[in-house]
Amino acid sequence: MYQKMETELTLKPVKSEQNAPILLKQESVVFPSRSTPKIVAKSPFIEANTEEVSLSHLKEDCIIPVFTKDNEITISHQEFIEAAYASILKVFPNEVVDKPEIRTSHLIRGRTPDALHVPAKELTEHQRTMYYERMAFIFRIPSITANINGNLLALTVGGVRAYNTENLYNKKSFEKFKFFIGFQNMVCCNMCISTDGYKDEIKVMSTSDLIIRMSNVLENYLPDQHLKDMQDLQNYHLSESQFAQIIGKSRLYNYLPKKEKLILPELLMNDGHISTIAKDYYNDESFCRQENGDINLWNMFNLFTGANKSSYIDTFLSRGVNAFDFSKGISKALSYSNSNYAWFLS
Repeated sequence: MYQKMETELTLKPVKSEQNAPILLKQESVVFPSRSTPKIVAKSPFIEANTEEVSLSHLKEDCIIPVFTKDNEITISHQEFIEAAYASILKVFPNEVVDKPEIRTSHLIRGRTPDALHVPAKELTEHQRTMYYERMAFIFRIPSITANINGNLLALTVGGVRAYNTENLYNKKSFEKFKFFIGFQNMVCCNMCISTDGYKDEIKVMSTSDLIIRMSNVLENYLPDQHLKDMQDLQNYHLSESQFAQIIGKSRLYNYLPKKEKLILPELLMNDGHISTIAKDYYNDESFCRQENGDINLWNMFNLFTGANKSSYIDTFLSRGVNAFDFSKGISKALSYSNSNYAWFLS
């Protein structure tokens, strides 16, 4: 189902003397400028309120938060990214890995003690401090690709870190990370994530533990099954009236009484996402309706993942997985009227 394009890996992992999990020495993390075959991303994998930053910016310009009661340092954004890279090299030692694409949001500003009484407009660069509360990143592996409905998909690994989920006002405790492996649709740069390739919460105390946990996710992921499930979505079609029914019921879903909502499958898209999906049903260049109004579920899935790019970093991955589960559920409802997803079509 997926193709391996034979290319030579530029970077090699460095093992510790104690046979610990693979770690990368600080000076060895130099990513290739662009791998072969060349895959160019046309847009960011997430938009919302994020901005793109470089790994060097995180290392050189940002402070690292601490747990205030014992002044123990947190695992920084850059350490998370480098640990993910080490995990990729451990599980995919013969593949090409692109430089990371890093997106951040919720900038936290501060100042050094000597600038306590300096007006903000008069602060010098050395008196300013900053870090990002939320960060998401992806690594593309362009030597492993697939094609669905004429769309090139590249295997992709990534993660999310949100400091707002940590109790930084206490002593150091387990830190939480989100991590995934899936495919990126290079037509639109949407992320395609399945349940078995996603870990909603990894709790660790060190980067060594983090590498072990991330490696387990990579090793347990079933790319063939994920690709087959996505390929199967092409075989199911919705009429314009069926699609309109899904849009309408999706709007109603968020306002259902709690008891009724509990017996239905979960849908994490909000009204803003649903409006975007409805608009793109008519206007999206790659995944819009056919001339007769029909749309296959592969295209509908991509309308959902496209709308998800407007999600905030901390909800982006869970909504991406939910978009995949929802699309599979609708395919079942088209085949079996007793499926609990049939409510969205009734």
